[in-house]
Amino acid sequence: MTASKLQGVIAAIATAVDDKGEPDCARSTALARFLLANGCDGLNVLGTTGEATSFSLEQRKRVMSAYRDAGLPLDRLMVGTGAASVADAVALTRHAAELGFAGALVLPPFYYKGVPDDGLFAYVEIIVQATAAEPIPIYLYHFPAQSGLPWHVKLVGRLVGAFGTRIVGLKDSSGDMAYAREAAKVAPGFKVFPSTEAVLVEARTGAFAGCISATANLNADLCARAWRSGDTEALDAAVSIRKLFDGKQLVPGVKALIAHIHDDAGWTWVQPPLSVFPAQDRAAVSTAYDSLRARRVREPAIGAKAHVG
Repeated sequence: MTASKLQGVIAAIATAVDDKGEPDCARSTALARFLLANGCDGLNVLGTTGEATSFSLEQRKRVMSAYRDAGLPLDRLMVGTGAASVADAVALTRHAAELGFAGALVLPPFYYKGVPDDGLFAYVEIIVQATAAEPIPIYLYHFPAQSGLPWHVKLVGRLVGAFGTRIVGLKDSSGDMAYAREAAKVAPGFKVFPSTEAVLVEARTGAFAGCISATANLNADLCARAWRSGDTEALDAAVSIRKLFDGKQLVPGVKALIAHIHDDAGWTWVQPPLSVFPAQDRAAVSTAYDSLRARRVREPAIGAKAHVG
């Protein structure tokens, strides 16, 4: 197994959908290419922002394959493969390995709450054993507010101890920086990615491997300046863009602002149970974003034409 080299600014990339609820792979891969060319060191495909758990197993496989078929650099991409069913998680992780993704991001199985760590250990063990022939690096996805199940630091250490270099890191979407710092000390080289770009200057010290952020879909150039040169002015601007969504629906909001930035209304669609960002919120966020960007060169559009249902 080649060790995953993912680090730096990673966008939790949105997944475009059409008005019938099918993944729009052309739009999605066009955005991926744009982000990699404009500040992102890597991408997290089919995470929370990518609405992974709202797609079927076959739809998720189709999106994964589209990234490979588009010729995107899969060595810079991790992909979400967690599922409530361990069999589905195995199938998705195997598919990610066969395609050549740099890592699999694994949520805990999220339906049953309050399960013991032994059950979570068994879930990961099955995935590790089932993918031994093509041992893709595994990143744990810690998002207890959504999944209802934490990857306790003690359990993380147990998994690393049992499976070694197969368990290479963790995405922390808890917002608990004490947890993130503790997790980063589990083992030498264990990579922790908080879910906010606000940590990027601290990450430059080696505290974290970077960030995996939903709003890096919108501010990747600013994040890149913060990560690569410690530019605190750029970081402040990036965080200001993130704060535009405080108190609002993040995923529909990010997609609405992608639509605004790239002048492509097709990006506003989301999968149930999410709903389209309200028009009033979209207007307010777009106006505020344009104001923040007023003294900067506006990003080139990704070139996808709007899909009208």
